[in-house]
Amino acid sequence: MTIGALLGAALLAAPVAAHATAAPAAAPAAASPAAAAATGLDDPAKKDIAMQIVSSAENSSLDWKAQYKYIEDIRDGRGYTAGIIGFCSGTGDMLDLVEYYTQVKPGNVLAKYLPALRKVNGGDSHAGLDPNFTKDWAKAATDAEFKKAQDHERDRVYFNPAVGQGKSDGVGTLGQFIYYDAIVMHGDGGDSTSFRNIRKRALTKAKPPAQGGNETTWLNAFLDARVWAMKQEEAHSDTSRVDTAQRVFLKKGNLNLNTPLDWKVYGDSFHIG
Repeated sequence: MTIGALLGAALLAAPVAAHATAAPAAAPAAASPAAAAATGLDDPAKKDIAMQIVSSAENSSLDWKAQYKYIEDIRDGRGYTAGIIGFCSGTGDMLDLVEYYTQVKPGNVLAKYLPALRKVNGGDSHAGLDPNFTKDWAKAATDAEFKKAQDHERDRVYFNPAVGQGKSDGVGTLGQFIYYDAIVMHGDGGDSTSFRNIRKRALTKAKPPAQGGNETTWLNAFLDARVWAMKQEEAHSDTSRVDTAQRVFLKKGNLNLNTPLDWKVYGDSFHIG
């Protein structure tokens, strides 16, 4: 994953607020498992906000649903970057996506590129992809099954792990988004700038709420570590998606990522009412 394009479908119903009653025996009913699960960034409305904010950085647009068809080589050493969260031909997640799409829809327009995607994985080569891969990607993006496949891989590789780790660490919706944006850009591999190692770096400075730490202090430590990671690579060295976006929300104490939201990325201003 990289800075490139961006990065679904509504997952779970938002929990319904319980109403107190006069009868002592009438305690609020336990929430259903589905409702109970959607208490942070996985709430559909919050997830859509997360996608808009990431898209503002990845595509200079809040219209993340227009990015299924996006594809270009942004010359960051990762080959083609495409789709709603920047699947890259050089980092393996684009290969995983096309393999999954081919499982659910054999014979699709991108299936013929699987041998080439396996060969270019790990580098920036277009060998076997040019000249028609970008056209075929855009064609695939008109297929509802391909959009569902992008949603599936976004959730499996990036969104669900970020939200899960956030809930485990005891951080709220903003913290879960901060984790998500980090894993989208840096992935979660073994290199020093990966999500897990950004988190490890932050742990040398602070503790998350689940370990008795203060949430704001922890998130500031995480963002400090994130900025360090971004500055290790020229393609990620503009840290405004942290400095003038995530830090803004954190300084305002908006730990639930409530609207309205105003922020800037790369000098452009954005607003969600």
